[in-house]
Amino acid sequence: MAEPNIVFVLVDDMGYGDFGAFNYGASRTPALDGLMREGVCLSQHYSASPICAPARASLQTGRYPHRTGCIDTVETHRLDRMSVRETTTADLLKRAGYATGLIGKWHNGAVEPRYHPNARGYDEFAGFRGGGWDYYDWTLDYNGTFRQADGRYLTDVFTDEAVDFIARHRRQPFFLTVAYNAPHEPFQAPEEDVAPFLETGSFNRGVSTLYGMVRRMDRGVGRILEALARHGLAANTVVLFTSDNGPQFGRPSDGEMDTTRFNCGFRGQKGDVWEGGIRVPMIVRWPAGLDGGRHVDGMVHFVDWLPTLLAMADLAPPAELALDGESVLEVLRGRPEKADRRRFWQWNRYVPIGVCNAAMRDGPWKLVRPAISPLCTRNPEFSRIDREITRHPEKYLGRELPTAPLPVCQVPSPPPPARLYNLDADPLETRDLADVHPGRAGRMQRELESWFEQVEADRASIDD
Repeated sequence: MAEPNIVFVLVDDMGYGDFGAFNYGASRTPALDGLMREGVCLSQHYSASPICAPARASLQTGRYPHRTGCIDTVETHRLDRMSVRETTTADLLKRAGYATGLIGKWHNGAVEPRYHPNARGYDEFAGFRGGGWDYYDWTLDYNGTFRQADGRYLTDVFTDEAVDFIARHRRQPFFLTVAYNAPHEPFQAPEEDVAPFLETGSFNRGVSTLYGMVRRMDRGVGRILEALARHGLAANTVVLFTSDNGPQFGRPSDGEMDTTRFNCGFRGQKGDVWEGGIRVPMIVRWPAGLDGGRHVDGMVHFVDWLPTLLAMADLAPPAELALDGESVLEVLRGRPEKADRRRFWQWNRYVPIGVCNAAMRDGPWKLVRPAISPLCTRNPEFSRIDREITRHPEKYLGRELPTAPLPVCQVPSPPPPARLYNLDADPLETRDLADVHPGRAGRMQRELESWFEQVEADRASIDD
């Protein structure tokens, strides 16, 4: 079989509960629901981080975020940058003869040229390098040249670019990442997409707008699938769809713009290592290589996708790459996962702290070190600069960024105790079993501590 094309659709802050197939049709996602029926739907699929930049670095490298140097979303502290020593999936597929493209959100180095997508394996880039953009008043980077908003809604721009990329590269194998920023804030959507949800009387303005954003993005996915079919590429193109982390909810004080909504009952949200923050949807469709119409319950993690995509292209990772992931292609084909699979998470703002917002999976068991809040305080001036870089990175090209001292983080002594859950019996994390199984909890806590020390030592060795 010829090398498959790969289209990886990565969206921003979308949970299982934002699919019409899972929310009783509330969000109206016919393209995604159809893709789910035709492909393989993963029910225990995990991001590498509960926030976007670290998750994206891990997805591209097959390594835990700490190892890549990307541990936060903050540019002024140089914490959103994926080290130049890292090798990406795009690097490897480009070497194998693939045309490579990234459309949409990057967020793994917003300013310096060495962190630009064109320097990280992507032949073509059309998007923004920071963490977010206005959906109407945007400035996009096209391989280093900036273009201003032209009246189009940003989600539609990314869809247009994806359809064009497919048409131009239809006669050679290609790897295309379409990184929609929907439904990340700012919450903006064409009124024609918001009105159907408002008119039901079931949703406030915030949820109606967010569902409108999802609806528009779903239409874009449909157009991408139509382009593949039109060019005769659908059978041997691997289409993947996932989110970088779980949904972001609002607060009651947000009033009509509160985006708290259904997420299948999972505990937590974006920023948490509870299931609601890290357990994210994944659909894989590859008619020539995978039987569709199935659900896979095995645990799959972002670090597994680099080796898996290479396996789909009949390639092996270079021996010198120290990957944390492994190919799950056979799991996708229906073989059971290994019984002793272990995966790890940790995130808090600015400075990694192993006893804060950390978790470990060992088969059905999950250990959680709850988040500690408030933990760190920061100079608001650096927050302002970060917002400016996110919105207008072109203003900072060639400029020396201010060096920001890391905030002081205070950890209570003792920190909150670890909690233990059996996700087979309790996927919503409602019953803490740490006192019932103290030996298992202690053993998993030691493994989590050992993992954290290893990845932090790897991060400390980064010199760029």
